[in-house]
Amino acid sequence: MNEILFFGQNEKPILFKNEPETIAKPIQFKFENENENENEKQIKQISTGYLSTIFLFKNGKAIEYLNENPSKIQIEENIQKVTVGEENEAILTIEGNVFAKGEDINPNNTNEFINVSSLIEDTNDRIIQDIVCGAYSIYLLTSNQNAYGIGLNNFGQLGFDSKKLKKTEKPILMMKNVSKIFSGNTSRHVFLLNSNQELFGCGYNQYSQIGLGESRKEEKGIQKLTKIQNIPKSKIVDIQCGGWHSIMLIENEEENPKRKLYSCGFYLSNGLGKNKDTYEFTEIKSSLFENDNILDFSCGDSHSLILTSNSNLIGFGDNEYNQLGTGDTKYQSIPIQIELPELRFNEYISNYHVLCGDYKSFLYYSPPSFSNLEEDLIKLLRRKEFCDISFKTKNGEIIEAHKLILKYRLNQNEIEIEKLKEIISKKSIKESNQIFEMIYSNRIINPILYYEIKEIINLNEKIEETMKRIYLNENENEKDFIIERKEKQYKFPKLILIMRSELYRGMFLSVTEDKSNKVTDYSELSNKSFQIFEYWIYSNQIKEEIQITQEIIDEIERGIDYFQLNQTYPNLFDLLIKKFKNQN
Repeated sequence: MNEILFFGQNEKPILFKNEPETIAKPIQFKFENENENENEKQIKQISTGYLSTIFLFKNGKAIEYLNENPSKIQIEENIQKVTVGEENEAILTIEGNVFAKGEDINPNNTNEFINVSSLIEDTNDRIIQDIVCGAYSIYLLTSNQNAYGIGLNNFGQLGFDSKKLKKTEKPILMMKNVSKIFSGNTSRHVFLLNSNQELFGCGYNQYSQIGLGESRKEEKGIQKLTKIQNIPKSKIVDIQCGGWHSIMLIENEEENPKRKLYSCGFYLSNGLGKNKDTYEFTEIKSSLFENDNILDFSCGDSHSLILTSNSNLIGFGDNEYNQLGTGDTKYQSIPIQIELPELRFNEYISNYHVLCGDYKSFLYYSPPSFSNLEEDLIKLLRRKEFCDISFKTKNGEIIEAHKLILKYRLNQNEIEIEKLKEIISKKSIKESNQIFEMIYSNRIINPILYYEIKEIINLNEKIEETMKRIYLNENENEKDFIIERKEKQYKFPKLILIMRSELYRGMFLSVTEDKSNKVTDYSELSNKSFQIFEYWIYSNQIKEEIQITQEIIDEIERGIDYFQLNQTYPNLFDLLIKKFKNQN
């Protein structure tokens, strides 16, 4: 069963038919027809706006609650992300397409999803990497790191003069070289972060929610993207936008706690976390999290929620509809702790997420999986600085890729890479990008493209099976990290360790970390336990002939903690317990 806690306004849409219009304290949300196949799948993401709420499951399907009628979203492609605004919705599919609906997107039929990514004029820029909804606008981030906007521009939230462009039904280019887009389901402003960690903002600013400083507090609308000055010189992890305020999460490895929150905007009846108006981003300070790290946070129209690593849920702002879950409607200008029922997965608090709608709130559990780690790694390794091999399309465009990944996918064969180059030379940039997504992720993107390269890649083969084959053939070429135990050395590919272990993931992907071969001494495991651990790393399985004992389980549990394997799926410890019970 999914674990989803809800509190706040229970209307537009109605999520609980037999409950009052407001839910005063957190209660467990349950889907209707809980036994339906889609509802039994694990939750991946929730997005909520004024009129609708969408639940996305890990199987790529989604259910939309609109008014009183939950229904499955009928999109043929698997859904990767959902985002909901005041009167619009957008869906990002695994194939990189964006389907959207709303009065300002498709005025002829506001309930019909249309492919808005296909409306981008530059045909080489139609593969979408991320999407974010504002209140009445939708923002798209392409695989080429370009930001587009579609929808209303009445306050300049698309980065153009609102007198000349009130709205657009086609995506228009806002800025190039963008790494992240930040907005919110009730906000009419937006922030864009470039690859140099420079932050730009535009849109509604009557309450200083863009954080430009006191000298610009009177400007109702910022009509073009403007650089935000006087912000912390630390890595910007996330920005959440409310209707009247904004909150920024920054990370500094040299400080403790490493993460801190900064906010700007209008304090009265809003989720600013302070007792005064703030015209630029300044730190939110509270004894509730001064020595604690922030795991997740969210902004609604006029309230905010924070989840900390000590399993505390903290909120502040307007509470007229019980959206703070305190059991009363008292406005809270500064952070307060919210009482929660006992959480079934409390030991995995880092896998929980908070979500604020206009006047509603969610706390939900979304367990990580192997596919999550793989997707994260794919996104990372597709960044240009990690690419070391180039391909030229039929129109002469250059696509860069990561040679190590291609070698794993193409059976370690240089000849197959040359075959791939020949195929790419006859394709458009979009078709070429689809081929690389197919190779990187083992997903069938297009049957025709699949047919053309089926001789050099087997798309039904999972990455762990590929690694297993390399391991069983004792191919030493890519086993480039050494684990030493009892005077014997074992070599592992860094790639598989990155995807299996948070310890090595952090080690190998760190900017400052020495990337040379390192030796890890771990002699605590017995030979049999280490064999189990080693085989599982490559295959995600436990050998049938292995006899499991309580001693082995105890040893493996220590190994899991050491290598930080707790977040992999399926979990090695769970598999061992299941096998142990079956054998006994």
